[in-house]
Amino acid sequence: MATDPTNPSSEQSSLGTLKGHAPFVGLTGGIGSGKTAVSDQLAQLGAGVVDTDLIAHQITAPNGSAIPSIQKQFGTEFIDPSGALDRVKMRSLVFSNPEARKALETITHPLIREKTISQAKGLIEAKVPYLVFVVPLLIESGNWLSFLDYLVVVDCPEEAQIERVMHRSNLSRNEVEGIIQAQASRQERIAHADMVIENQGSLDDLKADVLKLHQKILQI
Repeated sequence: MATDPTNPSSEQSSLGTLKGHAPFVGLTGGIGSGKTAVSDQLAQLGAGVVDTDLIAHQITAPNGSAIPSIQKQFGTEFIDPSGALDRVKMRSLVFSNPEARKALETITHPLIREKTISQAKGLIEAKVPYLVFVVPLLIESGNWLSFLDYLVVVDCPEEAQIERVMHRSNLSRNEVEGIIQAQASRQERIAHADMVIENQGSLDDLKADVLKLHQKILQI
């Protein structure tokens, strides 16, 4: 259940003050494309990574900062026995109910934005060579493109996406296809990319491509 977690236009006063201290790199791609694999490797190479989807999971985990408001807004039936957001039930609701989706985003987006800014500041203070913002719905947001110095898209064939997500998340083919249809198309993402990483080969191939990406960003 990906979200558009931050709105750069509303946080210019915070993230904007960090511009110039390090390049801002956006990393996006469709569900199951391999964004995490790429961002993990960039982190190993020394990049500072802010994963907005990971933040979204953290604030909706047991005792997460979004849980009380979600429970109040949607009811206890949307909280699982562990105290976390019932993501399956919520995904079903927001895909069929735009008002519910907006209500969820009203709760989660400010919290994600706050953590995004906090993590970015900490990484700048740690003097990382560049910042990578992993944003699943970066293209869809309509705000990030003018805010970034470089945009990377992780891409793979749709059938590979479907198989990966079905295996990873125990979702049906129809559910995964529905998520893909709700996201920007591969062509739309690629049209905006400064660099496309094709994630359909071996792990060694991916590592080689990520190393090339890392070296190119260091030249910015």
